[in-house]
Amino acid sequence: MDAVYPFPADWCPPLGPMPYTGPALPPMQGEEFPPAPMLPLEESYVENILRMNLGKMASVYMTFENNPEWPARVFRGRVEAAGRDHIILSDPETGKRYLLLMVNVDYVIFDEPLQYVPPPGVRMLRR
Repeated sequence: MDAVYPFPADWCPPLGPMPYTGPALPPMQGEEFPPAPMLPLEESYVENILRMNLGKMASVYMTFENNPEWPARVFRGRVEAAGRDHIILSDPETGKRYLLLMVNVDYVIFDEPLQYVPPPGVRMLRR
């Protein structure tokens, strides 16, 4: 049984850099382009949930591989900021600030209810 391929058997993709085609011209006045398709927004990433809860006290449970001194540790403080790969906590008792890497985070416990907006299409259970 012969396989059907979308390209001739002796065809191979071009190698090397793409040829230079010159600068892109701005659209002519009055000419409109349809908006580019966008991916659906996903709001339930950990950093987004943390950002919705800035200023709240939290306990961040973390583990550190191959660290015999402290393989696991809990950091407690107020959530000051959160990014894709980090959390910044401030300890109100000592004034210290911690920059914690998300790669080490196991889970986070808050002392009060969370602000959370579920992504479209996700239903939340109400108590």
